[in-house]
Amino acid sequence: MTRAAEITRFRELLARRFGWTYAERDYDLLANLLTERSALAGMPPGDYLNKLAARPWTTETNELIERLSITETYFFRHGEQFRALREEALPDRVAVRSAQRVLRMLSVACSSGEEAYSLAITGRQVRPDPDWIIDVIGIDANPAMLARAGAGRYTAWSLRETPDPVRRRWFTPDAEGYAVADEVRAMVQFRRYNVADPDEGLWRPDQYDVIFCRNLLMYLTPPVVSALVARMAGALAPGGYLFLGHTDSLGTGAAGLELRHTHNAFYYRRGGAGGTPPAQRPGPAPGTAATGSAFTDEDAYHRALSMLRDEQFADALALIAERPPARARDRLLHGVLLAQAGRLPEATETARRLIDDDGLNADAHQLLGLCLEGVNSPGEAVAQYRLAAYLDPGFALARLRLGQLARRRGNDGDGARELEQALDLLAGEQDDRIALFGGGFGRIALTVLCRSELEACGASR
Repeated sequence: MTRAAEITRFRELLARRFGWTYAERDYDLLANLLTERSALAGMPPGDYLNKLAARPWTTETNELIERLSITETYFFRHGEQFRALREEALPDRVAVRSAQRVLRMLSVACSSGEEAYSLAITGRQVRPDPDWIIDVIGIDANPAMLARAGAGRYTAWSLRETPDPVRRRWFTPDAEGYAVADEVRAMVQFRRYNVADPDEGLWRPDQYDVIFCRNLLMYLTPPVVSALVARMAGALAPGGYLFLGHTDSLGTGAAGLELRHTHNAFYYRRGGAGGTPPAQRPGPAPGTAATGSAFTDEDAYHRALSMLRDEQFADALALIAERPPARARDRLLHGVLLAQAGRLPEATETARRLIDDDGLNADAHQLLGLCLEGVNSPGEAVAQYRLAAYLDPGFALARLRLGQLARRRGNDGDGARELEQALDLLAGEQDDRIALFGGGFGRIALTVLCRSELEACGASR
């Protein structure tokens, strides 16, 4: 068996056993790990793979899980999601659960436990009175991380985003850093679980009020993602909430889940009885029909779009000025033209008004990102591009900008990941989006640009 074939088989074994997926850029990581582990086992790589595939090899699979798991986490990570949990999701569930007086939450891929304890603390803050039960389960495949979670002791670095009043109330300083209060630890239990496996008890229908599964789906194979999403959606109580990470998205209307946007956070709510109506619903996407008059007819809109492609910004703006834009699609075009003409304050105001009208408009977030870049606020621009990519997982140009900005910051790993996604998505990108956000480049030129940026990151395709 050739070396490349060994790595391919190793990758396939990891996918089948754990549901993990690896890109071509992970070749060296897997090759080095296979060399190391087979040498320690005292056998050639081919024999090591045969043994790994043939029967349970608990000590070795535990070692692989520990070596390959993504374990970075901290308390109250992505605070905007915890604000949405505390001020929107949990009060909603408290109203629904007034008869049962119990809130059940699940932390998927909980790592060393910070997220699960953060859920428990938030539940404790929200519960109406001491009679309520807060029940949190944290699950992970990594036994070493679960041991740390069960110990409930953390360094100050793990509490770097924890508000001081919360730190004083729910943590006790000790020689190692901080210990989680016994009251919080009593609310949380940890279980070892591989997301590629079924578990009828864990995924019993309609049992959880809230599930957190953040920054995991991107590391899993498509079949495992589909199965896990279906399990989570089914295990949520009607009206329950699912929080994903910024790198994960289901789009809209997936698995009976409604996309919601509050507190600058995106999350999902299962449809059904109970709860309040969604805070916002998706409006018409750019390019689709909408009620109300438009600033121009279809021919004039496409003439203005053509002028944008030809960089005739003043002429296009003059055409728009003949009748003020009313539809979201037309206002978006107006905002892009303003930005291209250097009128960034007006373009920014247009983008923000579009977002106020419909916070789920991915194109409006992309426009705002471009405006923020133009006033030298790349960090804020990145946040807007992430929202655009989150809202529309097929948005190639949002991924392209994220990749380019990551590379400029010297983060070639993140840059390559975003650029690879952009390259995969470019063939299916909407023509209007390429005109609006392609910077004057066509689809082929953008593909060449994307490959060039990948090479600059040390990757190529």
